Amino acid sequence: MGSCGTWAWQELLVLLSSMWLWVDSAQPTPAGPTPQPGPQLRFRLAGYPRKHNEGRVEVFYNDEWGTICDDDFSLANAHVLCRHLGFVAAAGWAHSAKYGKGVGRIWLDNVNCAGSEKSIGDCKHRGWGNSDCSHEEDAGVICKDERIPGFKDSNVIETEQSHVEEVRLRPVVSGARRQLPVIEGIVEVRYKDGWAQICDEGWDSRNSRVVCGMMGFPAEKKVNRNFYKLASKSQPKQKRREDVGPRKRLFSERQKLNYRLHSVSCTGTEVHLSMCTFEFYRGNASAACRAGMPAVVSCVPGPLFTTANGHKKKQRQQQQQQQGQQRIRLKGGAKVGEGRVEVLKSSQWGTICDDRWNLLSASVVCRELGFGSAKEALTGARMGQGTGPIHLNEVQCLGTEKSLWSCPFKNITQEDCKHTEDAAVRCNIPYMGYETLIRLAGGRTMFEGRVEVKQGSKWGTVCSDGWTTKEAMVACRQLGLGYSLHAVTETWYWDASNVTEMVLSGVKCAGHEMSLSHCQHHGTSLSCRNTGTRFAAGVICSETASDLLLHAPLVQETAYIEDRPLHMLYCAAEENCLASSARLANWPYGHRRLLRFSSQIHNNGRADFRPKAGRHSWVWHECHRHYHSMDIFTHYDILTPNGTKVAEGHKASFCLEDTECEEDVAKRYECANFGEQGITVGCWDLYRHDIDCQWIDITDVKPGNYILQVVINPNFEVAESDFTNNAMKCNCKYDGHRIWVHSCHIGDALSEEANRRFERYPGQLNNQIS
Repeated sequence: MGSCGTWAWQELLVLLSSMWLWVDSAQPTPAGPTPQPGPQLRFRLAGYPRKHNEGRVEVFYNDEWGTICDDDFSLANAHVLCRHLGFVAAAGWAHSAKYGKGVGRIWLDNVNCAGSEKSIGDCKHRGWGNSDCSHEEDAGVICKDERIPGFKDSNVIETEQSHVEEVRLRPVVSGARRQLPVIEGIVEVRYKDGWAQICDEGWDSRNSRVVCGMMGFPAEKKVNRNFYKLASKSQPKQKRREDVGPRKRLFSERQKLNYRLHSVSCTGTEVHLSMCTFEFYRGNASAACRAGMPAVVSCVPGPLFTTANGHKKKQRQQQQQQQGQQRIRLKGGAKVGEGRVEVLKSSQWGTICDDRWNLLSASVVCRELGFGSAKEALTGARMGQGTGPIHLNEVQCLGTEKSLWSCPFKNITQEDCKHTEDAAVRCNIPYMGYETLIRLAGGRTMFEGRVEVKQGSKWGTVCSDGWTTKEAMVACRQLGLGYSLHAVTETWYWDASNVTEMVLSGVKCAGHEMSLSHCQHHGTSLSCRNTGTRFAAGVICSETASDLLLHAPLVQETAYIEDRPLHMLYCAAEENCLASSARLANWPYGHRRLLRFSSQIHNNGRADFRPKAGRHSWVWHECHRHYHSMDIFTHYDILTPNGTKVAEGHKASFCLEDTECEEDVAKRYECANFGEQGITVGCWDLYRHDIDCQWIDITDVKPGNYILQVVINPNFEVAESDFTNNAMKCNCKYDGHRIWVHSCHIGDALSEEANRRFERYPGQLNNQIS
């Protein structure tokens, strides 16, 4: 720029390079404390992630940009601010620096508008610059995407911010079948009704890293710039027969390049290109960038998205696991690349407290797991509450770290944080196009319907044989509709579409897949017991789901043996709660030996846990005078160290209800008088050790070392956000008279190595306990 730039020119560059929208309020100098001499109030939207009509509110006052504190903020305040920005009204507002922390002064605090004011300065507030807030309390607004008719402002600089809201990689290989994900291409930004290019003068690896992160890739790799520059300047050849074939030409369609951006300069830690500094070409942009070429970026895909063959893919997955993926994981998210962040410390998985949790730290997590940069850094257990220890607090990454463990953090104490403050992330992932290969038909809402998939060029239905919650979860994930609320196996009551042919059968999923095509299936050899649209598979999806887990310490504290006389077990026998050998007993004489314990089942998810069956199909049990809302709610098993089952029990859902709840959570479900059954989020259902069937019949078990295993919702009858934490395991030693139960933990709470030690440990107990 040179040293001759004026203040106004410097300000203009700052505004354009930061991609902020700002407008003059077109109002007189506001009321309240007398403002300092200077320009009129101006407003802009800033921050990320956002759209053109939302963001952190920033005010230009007294020759300085600043923010507004969220104390006492309201929708009425947002209405006034959105009108300043040229929108008709507000749709909502955001607190706690949702769009990132601003810098500079906090100009306004305790703003209180009625909503009809012409200027934010007409509202009540503490006075300009008088605030007791930090930038962690910066307020944001979400404006209705409708402009005020005829709204014009002489101070509006061309709203170029919107030109970098949408960024893409256009493959540079022409004529080839488009493969997904696109890992290399020309960087283009949306401009008006088309796309514009970026001049690569000064383009470096840090810029590429930001673009790759946006596209869902953890890292960038070097591009042969000279090769692409030569290809871009070569004249298109005449169409000849020899041009057609496997060798494809680069830049073969002679496009008229439309350069809009140049001098892009990123630090490499930004989560979006709009957060970097850059300049715009003015005037004849197509004649610009004479010394350069379009910026081309090449990215390294994470293991889940690699296009390499199966062997290389497996190698890369193993390599990533060795490099630290086993020390960090995401739990509870509906989509790939999102979830509660859990870290492994001292062989035990735990969570991260959300104090000072931001996009820089979240991006380190995302890249470490093989995704791109972070779209959102979520606080307040937005992906459900975790269990066990909270390992880290006040994580403060620079954004350049290879692992979260390289970032500064504070160790946690129980008084510092609770699981209601668990941190979570949403990561950028590559576009794979999976949602274009599936659709729902006939449902009453967009969240339900008969599943139709695309095979080749035709659409067809899916056989519902073996269609369970796991398969439905994958379908809902592929559709981008969250979790599966119900896996529907008869869809005759939904309106029939033109699609009646069945194209997929034998679908069997593990539950983590991104597409039904990744699950096991019959391929082209269809085999379906019940054909026709009546028995086509369907789903009802939900944006939230429950998450049940057992309170493991209570099992350990309450376990004991009881020899119970047979004459007291008629009801239990009727409900099949005894071992099969009980049928051969000399009733009513003799006894059964029972391992009894209490179980406390918590719902830590984001939706109430409700029985799959409606009240009309609950089964009345005369013996115990109660309704069963689920056939089997839990499995209780005694296993040998090598996994062989030596005793088992099961418990039907005697009655799902809220026994106790956390503070500020009201009970909703109660069994009395044929009440509604379920477990509310933040509540738990307690089954005491003295309830019938709350046991395992170990009459036939020989003395030895065993594993006690309890599995909740074992048949996946009800959707949950996380099935991997439904099992609980304990070590136990039985000497024929007494039993010792210890080391109880949720099944996935320990590292793989610790789990292997746990399973070997019972065999080494003889000398320690006997």
